[in-house]
Parts: sequence; C-alpha cells; structure tokens
Amino acid sequence: MKKIINKITGAVLLLSMLVSSCTKDFKEINTNPNNSPFAVPAQMLAPAMVSSMTYNMLRNRNFNNELMQVTVDMSESEGRVFRYDFRANWADYLYNGLYSELTNFKDMYKYAADSVVLNESYMGVSLICQSWLYSILTDTYGDIPFSESNLAREGEVFEPKFDRQKDIYMGIFSNLEKANTLLAAAEGDLTPNSDPVYYGDNTKWRKFGNSLYLRLLLRLSGKAEVSDTCIKKIKEIVETKKSTYPIISSNDESAILRWTGAGPFASPYIGVREQDFRSPGLGEFFLDNLVKWNDPRINIPDYGKDGFNRWAIAPSRGSYVGIPSGYAPGQNPEKRSYFYSNTSKASMQTEPLTGMILNYAEIQFILAEAAVKGWISGSAGDFYKAGTEASIKLWLPDYDKPIEEYLADADIDWQEGMTEDEKMERIHLQKYYALFFVDMQQWFEYRRTGHPILPKGPGLRNNGVMPARMTYPVYVQSTNPTNYKAAVAAQGPDVISTEVWWQKQ
Repeated sequence: MKKIINKITGAVLLLSMLVSSCTKDFKEINTNPNNSPFAVPAQMLAPAMVSSMTYNMLRNRNFNNELMQVTVDMSESEGRVFRYDFRANWADYLYNGLYSELTNFKDMYKYAADSVVLNESYMGVSLICQSWLYSILTDTYGDIPFSESNLAREGEVFEPKFDRQKDIYMGIFSNLEKANTLLAAAEGDLTPNSDPVYYGDNTKWRKFGNSLYLRLLLRLSGKAEVSDTCIKKIKEIVETKKSTYPIISSNDESAILRWTGAGPFASPYIGVREQDFRSPGLGEFFLDNLVKWNDPRINIPDYGKDGFNRWAIAPSRGSYVGIPSGYAPGQNPEKRSYFYSNTSKASMQTEPLTGMILNYAEIQFILAEAAVKGWISGSAGDFYKAGTEASIKLWLPDYDKPIEEYLADADIDWQEGMTEDEKMERIHLQKYYALFFVDMQQWFEYRRTGHPILPKGPGLRNNGVMPARMTYPVYVQSTNPTNYKAAVAAQGPDVISTEVWWQKQ
C-alpha cells in the first residue's frame, strides 16, 4: 500500500510539474520561440534569418509570382491568386511568421546591447533585419503594429496599436540611420559562422543597410508630403555623403542567404512536394520576353548540367511556351513550360541563389530611375546597362557577351530620346527580372510605378486592378478589436483594393 501511495504521489507531483511548466512560461514561449536565458546574439542570427527567408520565399513562390505573371497555378476553382482572387486566410502565414522573427531580432539587439557583452555589430545587424521585415509587412498590409509590436513578454502589450504607414517608415529610416552609425564604429565583431549572409563582414552588412534605405526612400519618393525629404536623402547617400553611406557596389556584395544544403541551410523549397513545385506553369509574359531577347539565363546550359538552363525551366516540344495569366474560367490553356522539380541535374528547389534579399542589380536600377528623374548626376543609360549586366552575371558569372551587344540584339538598348515613361518601362522591365525570387518586391514596385506593363486577362477579378494589399488576418479582429477598427477607420476598408498610404495620391 505504501508503494502504491508513493507511486500515486510521485505521479501527481510529476503531473503538477508538467502543468506548471506548461503554463507558467506560456507567454514567454509563445512570444519568443527561441527564448533562452543563456541566448547570445551569435546563436540567434542564423536561425532568425533562415526562418525569415522561409516565410518570404514561400510567399514569393505562391503569391508574388502568381500576381506578377511569373507563374500560373492553373485551376478552375475559386480563390486563384493569378486572377486577383485570394481568400482571407492567405494573410496569416506571412503576418504571423515575420512578427515571430521580429521578436527574435529584437531579442538579439537586447542581448547585444547588454552592458556586459556589448556588441554594436549585432545591434546594427538586428536593426537592419528589423527594418527589412517591417518594410515587407507594411508594404503588404499597410498600417501595422510597429511601436508597440512584440512587447507581450516584457511590456505586457497584448493588443498593440496599428501605427500609420508614414510613421512606420520614419521609424524604419531612423533605425537604418542608427544601424549605419553602429556598424561604422562597431565594438565587437560578428562571428563568421553565425552569419549566413556575409559571414561576419561588418562592412557588407552596413552596405546592405544603406542599400535597403535607398530602396525604401525610392518607394516613398512619389508621395508629395515626403517627396522632397526622400529625394534629398537619396542624393546624400549616392553623392554628397557617399562615404558616410556606403552601398552595395558589386554582385559579391549582394545580400543573399545562399542555400548550401549544409545543416540548417537547406532551401525551404525542398520542403515543397516535387509534384507541387512543378505544378504551376510559367507565365507567358515572363517567358516571352526571355525568349525574344535570347536571354542567356534560359538558353545557356548550366555549367555542364547538360540540357538544363540556368533557371531550370523545362522546354516544351523544343521551345519555351507560357500560359496567359488571368485567363477566363473555362478557357483551359495548355500548360507547357514549368520549373523543374528536384532532379539530379538542376532545380530551383536546391538553387543557392534563391535566398535573395537585395542584389546589386536592384541598386543600379534604383540609380537609373533617380538619374532619369534628375535627382542625381550620372548617366541613366549607364546605370541601366550596369543593372542589366549585373542581373545576368549574378546567375552566369562567366557570361562574356558585351552588354551593349546583348541589349542591341534584344532591341532593348537605352535611347536618350525616349520619353520618361518609356525609360521607366525599360528600367522596370529589367528590374522585374532582377527581382526574381526577392520576396514580394516585384509586386511592391508594380504598385508603386505601374511598370512593367502587364497584360490583363479576361478572367481577372478586383475589376482588373492589381491588388493593393493583403487583408489583415481574420483572428486580429477578435484578439485586437479596438485597434483593428481604428486601423480600418484610418486606412480604409480591410479589402484588397484599399491602397496603402504611399500608393494614395
């Protein structure tokens, strides 16, 4: 009897310990998945970067690419993104995922700023990564929690307010300024094996932060109330204070998390079933330009992988043929070309460069646009050529055809006599390909500029207008109702056609 009582007592005690451990740290565990009292910044950077890229890359594949006519996931069912029609639950994945990683980057900053282990390098990198994720969130949803976000554990803020997009951008700019200052005079180094992007190179992180700054300044440059300030800052970064704000200046400095396949650095695309990965057909718009230009990224075999081009696109009956995006239900066009799945020779499922964050070509196209508009000195045509060449050589470093010859043969060479709108179209058509695999930047840039000009299929919903945002996750309405209603009242109805602040005239 005594043994039985002891067993029962032990079981009750064990159960109470389990229940206690499951409940007493519930807030901490659910606020920060990587929470540990012994965490150090070097342990936090790589996991947060890998997870952030996972959310971005999966939404790039099945959302951005469908809207921007890179792919067409053919179906007669409702809720097809390529028809500008998607269900409310599409919003949850990116919102939940990026806010979770923001907690980890904020913790990284806190631990790096600790008076005992001060490390300004990790502080600067954290601010850059926070700025990167907040920019994607606000450009996707509009007004979002910013000043009160990720404070559930330390500040017990469970219903954060939604900041206005203008204020979010000003906060991001402030953080990028601070990151540049920290990294310029950093005390404490980055551990090379903790950094899957730049392998401990402070200078390259600083260049990435300032290049991100340029991207976001350009995004606001058309908004009248901040236009002058943004244009002035662009000129400072590019010309008058360029030594203070170094930017990415070669393909080698591009911000890319290269998927080596070693340890945790395996592409999230590997987790997609092979039949699902090759299921969407390639879009007609995306393919037709490449075919017309005789573009090397689809026509040169990939370093001995016989029969496979650099972008691992399957030809169909000896040619590359795409699907017209936005086709009407019932038309049922034939699927022809698609991305190879994980073959032994080539596939984007295992391609290291798909971990794209911000590349050198994008910077050159930013400079080309700024030069066209007269904001900076220099030749817009030279920036255009440099961007196009960098975009190709990122994928094909040994490509040796002169860029002038490539552009002339493709009939896309720069002509000073073009109108500003024609120049913008030329820049942004090449930028569209430079942004291949870069989260949802193609979509953001199209919403900002209307370029490149995309064909409109007869089956498009939303009155044929490109969706301006994702709606907020449905659960936000019940978990944060007061602030949700305030956000909707300020921004506009929670629908895909409501433009975010920087889009509104």
